[in-house]
Amino acid sequence: MRCLATYIGCRNGSRSILVRSAGTGTVYASQEAVLSKFTIEETLMPQTPHIERHFTGSETVKDMVIGMADGLTVPFALAAGLSGAIVTTGIIVTAGLAEIAAGSIAMGLGGYMAAKSDAEHYDSERAREELEVRDKADIEAAEVAEVFQSFGLTTEESTLIVDALRKRPQAWVDFMMRFELGLEKPNPRRAVLSAGTIAGAYIAGGFIPLGPYFVLSSASTALRVSAITTLIALAGFGYIKGHFTGAPRVRSAIQTVLIGGLAAVVAFMIARAIS
Repeated sequence: MRCLATYIGCRNGSRSILVRSAGTGTVYASQEAVLSKFTIEETLMPQTPHIERHFTGSETVKDMVIGMADGLTVPFALAAGLSGAIVTTGIIVTAGLAEIAAGSIAMGLGGYMAAKSDAEHYDSERAREELEVRDKADIEAAEVAEVFQSFGLTTEESTLIVDALRKRPQAWVDFMMRFELGLEKPNPRRAVLSAGTIAGAYIAGGFIPLGPYFVLSSASTALRVSAITTLIALAGFGYIKGHFTGAPRVRSAIQTVLIGGLAAVVAFMIARAIS
């Protein structure tokens, strides 16, 4: 923290310090002070800033969870289902690669369309709110007051805030979008980022259960190794996800193993029944 200290002379010849606060602009000096011709910059004791660390990548984590979870379970189920009918792993690897390619494209396109739909929904709702603020200002003002009163503010207190918002139409619309409709302005690049994240996570997850089939010639042996590898990957993925989201890491790992393992078993049984 720094403040500006200016030496001034008084009529009696003594010295005092004129302090100008950077935060408030307040000046402390006697009325008889006469400003001198020089200033000095005085450094005060540094203070540790208060830093709040909040995780802000929830949308990215959600996309990674969707892509990785499907990438781990679907290729595993396909390879496991084929392992019961095929002795060697060559055909399984080919089918697995085709599935990873098709699945990543489909999942990426799904994420892109979902994000685009969210952006279009936000734009349409914002246009509607702007129209209502202009044409139905009194009704919208009453809705704002209800929002504040739901937080415990009195009618008089909420009226002051409502009147201030009515002078700022854009801020008023922003408030209504967030606190009445619960909508946040989406990132303009959200659709592309979502598609890339989901597709990339799907590909990364898909190669984990398929990996043993690349190095082992026996389909039955590769299936056992693939099952163990997939469970370990699910546990590790759940642990890392818990670290980023703030959830208990061990609980997140166990939850991911149980849900992902159950999905893999069901998919495996369906694939085995069909084959």
